Amino acid sequence: MRRPGFDKALYILPFDHRGSFQKKMFGWDGALTPEQTAEIAAAKRVIYDGFLSAVHAGVPKEKAGILVDEQFGATLLRDAAAEGYVTCCPAEKSGQDEFDFQYGDSFAQHIEAFHPTFCKVLVRYNPEGDPLLNRSQAYRLKRLSDYLRGDRSRSLFMFELLVPAEQNQLTRLNGDKKAYDLKLRPRLMAQAIEELQEAGVEPDVWKIEGLDRREDCERMVATARREGRDEVGCIILGRGENDAKVREWLSTASRVPGFIGFAVGRTTFWEPLVDWRAGKITRNDAVLEIGSRYGEFAAVFETRQHAIRA
Repeated sequence: MRRPGFDKALYILPFDHRGSFQKKMFGWDGALTPEQTAEIAAAKRVIYDGFLSAVHAGVPKEKAGILVDEQFGATLLRDAAAEGYVTCCPAEKSGQDEFDFQYGDSFAQHIEAFHPTFCKVLVRYNPEGDPLLNRSQAYRLKRLSDYLRGDRSRSLFMFELLVPAEQNQLTRLNGDKKAYDLKLRPRLMAQAIEELQEAGVEPDVWKIEGLDRREDCERMVATARREGRDEVGCIILGRGENDAKVREWLSTASRVPGFIGFAVGRTTFWEPLVDWRAGKITRNDAVLEIGSRYGEFAAVFETRQHAIRA
C-alpha cells in the first residue's frame, strides 16, 4: 500500500451539501422529482460558475478545486476534471450522525466512475462519545482507507473530522460552546485523529474545524504527521461561520507549515444563492459574488504563505 500524504496547496470550494441543501435552501423533504433534482443541480451550477470566475480572476488554477456530490453535480465533476481542476466527491450518506456509505457496498464503483482527485468523507467522532459507535465507524472507514490506498484506486483520501460536543462535556463548561471550541475540542480532535490512525484509517488530507490558536493548529499537524506520516496535509473548513471568523481561522492556519489550504463552502455561496433565488440579484451577480468571496479567501491564504516563504 502507498504511504498517505498530499502536501500541495488546496483551495477547495465545497458544495456537496445534499440533505441540508435540499431542505434549507429549497424547503423540500423526501424523495425529489426529476424537476426538483434539476433545479438543485442548476443552483450548484451557479456555484461552479462562481468558482470558474475566481480562477479566471487570478486564483491559481493548480491550487483550485471543487467538492461536489454525484447526485446533483455529476456533470460538474466531469467538467472540472476535464479542465484540470482538483475534484473531490463525498462517499458518506448525507445528514447522518454515524458514518455509512452513500452507495453501500457499491462505493468503489461510484468512486471509479468519476476518478476524483479525492474521495471525501464527513465523520462525526468524539473520542469521549459512544465507544461502540466509534468502533463501528472506524471499521467502515478502514475499509474505505484500504481501498483508496490500494492498487485499484487512483483517488486520494480526504477526511472531514467533526467533533461535536457530548452533553457531559458541555455541562462541565456550563453549556458554553465557545469554551468547548477553545478549551476542549482541540485536544479531542488530536485524540480522534490518533484513534482513527491506530484503527488503520489513513487519510492523505484532514479537513479540520477552525481553530483560534496557532499552537492548536501546530498540534493538529503534528498529530496528522506523527510516526512517519510526513506528507499528510491539513486544511481548514468554514463551519458556515461568518466572513470575519473564517478569515481569522484562515489567517491563523496559513501561518502553520502543514496547513496547505482551506475548504469553505456555505460562507462563500449561501447568501448569494439565497438572494438570487429570491430575485434580489441576477444570476450573474450571484456568480460574481461567489467568485469574489472564494477569491478573497484564497488571497488570505496566499498572502500568509508568501510571508512564510519570505
